[in-house]
Amino acid sequence: MRVRKARLQDATNIFELVNSLSGDGTLLKRQFAEICENVRDFTVAESETGVFLGCGALHLYGPHLAEVRSIVMTPGAKGKGAGGAVLRALLDEAEEHGIQSVCLFTRIPDFFFRFGFRVVEDKAELPDKIFKDCQSCPRLHRCDEVAMVRGRIPRVSILGPKHEAEQLVRIG
Repeated sequence: MRVRKARLQDATNIFELVNSLSGDGTLLKRQFAEICENVRDFTVAESETGVFLGCGALHLYGPHLAEVRSIVMTPGAKGKGAGGAVLRALLDEAEEHGIQSVCLFTRIPDFFFRFGFRVVEDKAELPDKIFKDCQSCPRLHRCDEVAMVRGRIPRVSILGPKHEAEQLVRIG
């Protein structure tokens, strides 16, 4: 298995895999143009013969925070180390950028505990994530995801003040 940065040629595979899990709300639906615009955020896993196994993205909010998002493997790759390999590559990338805090929202927290993530009880502690994605999420008022962070929770926000994020979370 190889893990590498995604190229534009990977956009179709990423789009299809991510959206295959958007119908039940596991992942947010993404437009093909959005995948193409953000393909440089993605890292992919592929077999030695070049078969696409899965992907994950690292979204940079600023020097204070990055988010692991859209981490998903094909059914045949699950349980074979591809997800962990992609996650390690994304964490290495965050480290290369000097980012000490990496967050994510998930329904499978047990997987991420092994990589040093811990649960964030109050989602409002991650206002950049809330302002970026939660407002447009179909599950805004019934969110069942667990917020997690690796490193310390940032004390700053670039997308909105923390008190506004707290109000949004209370509405949900």
